[in-house]
Amino acid sequence: MRSNLDTLAFAVHEQSPPALEVRVNFGIYAGREATPAEIDDLAEQLLEKVSSVSIVSEERHEIDDHSEASIHQVRIEIPSDSLPEEQVRREELAGRLIETAERWAGACIAERHVDIA
Repeated sequence: MRSNLDTLAFAVHEQSPPALEVRVNFGIYAGREATPAEIDDLAEQLLEKVSSVSIVSEERHEIDDHSEASIHQVRIEIPSDSLPEEQVRREELAGRLIETAERWAGACIAERHVDIA
């Protein structure tokens, strides 16, 4: 049996969602994708708050018969073993992660953005 790493395209029938996901509408405000160096900087900042994080930088296309939209967003995924057990502490951590993501995105945008006409 071949692993997913050996296969170009494959179906995923079951997927465990992250315990916490923060989405950053990066492209709407920056007019561009986040760079690998910017993603590394974000990871460094997040790892000060959690022990493990997955960051997905993606371009999403939503298309139907009448319209097409394309956005660039950054998704921060935190697994359950990196979150506190108590709901109140989870909510506090989520707030701190959102603040970190907003500060990071704001700094990236201030440093370099593309004007969207």
